[in-house]
Amino acid sequence: MPAATLAAAGARATGLVLSGVGKVFDAGAGAFAAVQDVSLDVEAGAFVAIVGASGCGKSTLLRMIAGLERPDSGEVRAGGRAVTGTGLDRGLVFQEARLLPWLTAEQNVALALHNALLPAAVKAQRVSAHLALVGLSNFARAYPDQLSGGMAQRVAIARGLVARPGILLLDEPFGALDALTRLRMQAELEAIWQAERTTMLLVTHDVEEAVVLADRVVVMSPRPGRISAIEDVAFGRPRDRGDAGLMALRKRLLAALEDG
Repeated sequence: MPAATLAAAGARATGLVLSGVGKVFDAGAGAFAAVQDVSLDVEAGAFVAIVGASGCGKSTLLRMIAGLERPDSGEVRAGGRAVTGTGLDRGLVFQEARLLPWLTAEQNVALALHNALLPAAVKAQRVSAHLALVGLSNFARAYPDQLSGGMAQRVAIARGLVARPGILLLDEPFGALDALTRLRMQAELEAIWQAERTTMLLVTHDVEEAVVLADRVVVMSPRPGRISAIEDVAFGRPRDRGDAGLMALRKRLLAALEDG
């Protein structure tokens, strides 16, 4: 299915609002705040990146948006509705592809539609269309051990998109890939976003990845995890990594991380 047709047939991108969100964990030696008083508005169709050092609460925040964790304070709203659990309106892609080894690529993608109230023929068409979107039509019947790391992650992205979510959450999806594959996957993710116009929320520790892909970059500082800076990325696409303005923005974000 052509990208334009696929986008037109997909779910409408939805906005995201976080209001004073906090999360506390009991570490055995006492409770600690993993995330504290995080407020953020993400417009429908936007591409937002969250950067920060390990342990600053990035992944915890993403899990609360996905509905895998409940906030202890504040509220998460997706598409105007309070998030109280997981749902097909929010797709999630992890750092590891997490494919089931006994299923083929198309069967792994189809898992995301298991609870969707759709005819079998429609599910099959969606799976086929999204494998085509990530360039893996010829590998639909391949098993995970027959795929490279980058190909497996593309299957995971197809699985995240196949239910046509209004929001796609990406938790360091390219962190385990080699440098060249990572660059290629960044370009592919940008192309997919431009075709689908799904609201994207990318968690990454790579500031360059953030400024190349996102419309806005949110910096989180640790202990407790909180937003310390937000920068708009006012550059056209595709972006030149060597552009002086982009490099200056990257430098400011790195400084904000160090200050945090």
